[in-house]
Amino acid sequence: MNRNAASPRLRFSFRPRLVDALKGYDRATFAADAASGITVAFVALPLAMAFAIASGVRPEQGIVTSIVAGFLISALGGSRVQIGGPAGAFVGLLYAIAAKYGVANLLIATMIAGVLLSALGALRLGTLIRFIPVSIVIGFTSGIAVIIAFSQLRDLLGVQVEKMPANFISQVAVLAHALPTTNLMALAIGAVSLIFIAVWPSPHEHSPGNWRYVTAKMPANIVVLVVSAACVWFFHLRVETLGSRFGGLPRGLPMPALPHFDWSTVQYLLAPAISIALLGAIESLLCARVADGHIGDRHDPNQELMAQGVANFAAPLFGGISATGTIARTMTNVRGGARTPVAGIVHAVTLFLVVLLAAPLAEFIPLAALAAILLWVAYNMMEWREFRALPQYSWFYRAIVLATFTLTVVFDLTVAVEAGLVLSSLFFIYRISSITKVEPIALPAGAERLADGRRVAAWRVFGSLFFASVTKLEALLEARHAWADLVVLDVHQVINLDTTGLDALRALHSHLAKRGGRLVLVNPNEQPLSLLTRSGFIAELGERGVVPTIEQALNS
Repeated sequence: MNRNAASPRLRFSFRPRLVDALKGYDRATFAADAASGITVAFVALPLAMAFAIASGVRPEQGIVTSIVAGFLISALGGSRVQIGGPAGAFVGLLYAIAAKYGVANLLIATMIAGVLLSALGALRLGTLIRFIPVSIVIGFTSGIAVIIAFSQLRDLLGVQVEKMPANFISQVAVLAHALPTTNLMALAIGAVSLIFIAVWPSPHEHSPGNWRYVTAKMPANIVVLVVSAACVWFFHLRVETLGSRFGGLPRGLPMPALPHFDWSTVQYLLAPAISIALLGAIESLLCARVADGHIGDRHDPNQELMAQGVANFAAPLFGGISATGTIARTMTNVRGGARTPVAGIVHAVTLFLVVLLAAPLAEFIPLAALAAILLWVAYNMMEWREFRALPQYSWFYRAIVLATFTLTVVFDLTVAVEAGLVLSSLFFIYRISSITKVEPIALPAGAERLADGRRVAAWRVFGSLFFASVTKLEALLEARHAWADLVVLDVHQVINLDTTGLDALRALHSHLAKRGGRLVLVNPNEQPLSLLTRSGFIAELGERGVVPTIEQALNS
């Protein structure tokens, strides 16, 4: 065996895409990256605060995540244009973890997830994430959208609820009970903000020179925050704001420090950490693939996972939360003309400067406006087109999508993905077993008996002989087939054989041998032949037990 042949695939490699991007880097490229990065920063700012609040932490923790994790993901990642930061996909998961274990343990779980992500990338397992079926991704993404939407109804309506529960059913009950306390002014601000965001023009819908193109270059979210905050300040509107709930935003970044943790609770954080790592890996690599399709590039999934791991380990040291690649910000970066990871670095630096200079102004931002921003995010996350197309697909596909969606909303993401994977595996097994056929072969006249008068029967086997399909082979042992003395199985179209299928073949061979009969296999494929040989079954059949053609089997 050539031991060196496989070594390149196992060798550790750490090469950020930034290293290659800086070769031949010039002023024009920097101008394009800088313009895109500044635009992305103003898109990311309101989203970072909104996602943090929805996740059960302070708004500045979302901004810190965008700065620290966003910088590291761009500097160390495997994509040219991916933008990292807090994501809507994490909202329900992080809120549940913070509610159950506390914010400090949420940060610890995020750091553990960072280690897991780095390990996945270092072991070059990034491509395994693609094994998760698209039906599961559609289901949990849409479920997360519903969770985000319901989590924002409290601030959109301005109802008097001290703390929203993590469970969806409990959220519905609490909101229904609190409806009489609705703040009509907050509802008006939220409704107007939502309509404003929905009708605000996008820059890619208008050509340069059109006044609407210039207007569209201003992110709708920033316009909503500025205008709503100005109205609250000028008209002294009685609504809840960032300042009234959180005391405003601090300037700059906090000093790095290890989150406080208790060994008695850390032992319970492995499952939440795995959930964060799994979701982060799925989201970041899906986002990178979407970006690749728009820029004609190919990202390095393993390098991307290592960068995500470093970012998720480092961000909690500054109080940040979980981060991943984000499709909305990444696509803004792509449409802004970004060419290299420098755009993501500029985005992080711009956010830092904005917080440093303008943090006190955030005190007047109404929470209803932030809720409107997240409601629009949830609307865009919902896979409306896929749900409308469900009747076109098999009931297997529909069951997986709807089960994953329902479990994500009612329980949590971990349960939903686990159930989705189990259902996908069971349905796949059913499909493979259903296409496995054992059909009789019509023998030529006179070939039904051997020269000594013994009877012959032949069958052709299609598909895969494994634990879920062996009953079709075992049917040959029934009394109506027991008369044959020579059984010929054409297994050339068997693509896979497992040990259960091998046991079924052995049982058939043993049954025939007891009656003085024989089993002959015709032209087995590579994988079945390998198992038959390694198990010693070929030797049991003898030199006439495996032949290349049916004619030879009949004459053996």
